[in-house]
Amino acid sequence: MSALDPSILVDRALGRGLLDLHPPGTITTIAAGKAAWPMARGLFASQPGISRALIVGPGEPDDGPARAVEWIDSPHPQPDARSEHAGRRALALASGLPADGLLLVLLSGGASSMLAVPADGVSLADKAATSHELMKAGVPIAELNCVRKHLSAIKGGRLAAAARWRTLTLALSDVHAPVADDPGVIASGPTAPDPTTFRDALDVVDRAEVWLPGAVRRRLEAGARGELAETPKPGDSMVAGARYVVVGNRHTAMEGASAEASRLGYEVCLVDPPTFGEARDEGNQFARRALGHERTGRVCVIASGETVVTVKGTGKGGRNQEFVLGAVRALEALASAGVAAALGSVGTDGIDGPTDAAGAVADAWSALRVREAGLDIEDALRRNDAHRVLHALEDLITWGPTGTNAGDLHVLVMESGRQS
Repeated sequence: MSALDPSILVDRALGRGLLDLHPPGTITTIAAGKAAWPMARGLFASQPGISRALIVGPGEPDDGPARAVEWIDSPHPQPDARSEHAGRRALALASGLPADGLLLVLLSGGASSMLAVPADGVSLADKAATSHELMKAGVPIAELNCVRKHLSAIKGGRLAAAARWRTLTLALSDVHAPVADDPGVIASGPTAPDPTTFRDALDVVDRAEVWLPGAVRRRLEAGARGELAETPKPGDSMVAGARYVVVGNRHTAMEGASAEASRLGYEVCLVDPPTFGEARDEGNQFARRALGHERTGRVCVIASGETVVTVKGTGKGGRNQEFVLGAVRALEALASAGVAAALGSVGTDGIDGPTDAAGAVADAWSALRVREAGLDIEDALRRNDAHRVLHALEDLITWGPTGTNAGDLHVLVMESGRQS
């Protein structure tokens, strides 16, 4: 996790001279997301003269800013009135940028819900209900953000448009697919032009077959008919002034894990394609990689991404917990094949679903321990109740919020010829 320290990543990026042409007094900063304060801390360390700043994050940290900056506590994953207040303050700062000014935007996962300004005719409750229904249906984050952008007055490039595209964005990416680190998807792209359309957004909700508030349906249909102004598009003349730099992503997390595994004596295998399918299926497939693995000795397989959970039950869990529980039977099969293996999956933000866990671990004996506890793996998966099983096994990983976010990290360690 130290490889994902946002303050270090921002300080390192700014060390490349990104702000050399902008005196500190001309820079207005907006930091938003789960890593808002750590990213701002890196900025202040690198550029101590910057004083105009709005920081929007999940609760004010104990080591919060001593300087006179504006802080707004804003929630995730569901926006509320604080989110709208934060979004309107950000738009006001952007539109009030001096003629020689630069808007420096520090973005991280969660900013999409923390900066929420509904478009005309749509309420914040309408937006929240729509996001909730789409997430429950397992809609991928890129498609979810496509819909959010077309219900918003700040997303889809509208924040940068308010600043007349005089922007520099430093982003900690939690976006892996369909295009890795896509600026238009990170935090729903408040400072990036948007290639998606109202028609695309309407297609997303139609494929998901979810209920929508009437105001949302009416707006998307009106936009698809060409009756509403689209979001700013790539190629628009003013967009050329905007700059965008990704300071860290899932590969940063994987490289950090790889360095530690190597230090511990493991031969490391990095899986480059991101995980993005159903969590339980991805977990099972990840564990089964070891069955066909030809290497001997101590091996560590590392992958990352962001899976989805299609919620059909009323249980408790998160995508990392469901990933791990989905792998348990495969880990038991590995033991029968003479391979000792253990697996862990965590959200790098320290939060996995509506639980207090970041993720969980399992090994070759987890399936037996589940049976001995009188629990049933398939029943738990059917009811989306992975948390209850993993809590009973005392196999949850509980970190609390980490102040960073680059998606989920999956680690499988194994050794052939051992049964323990």
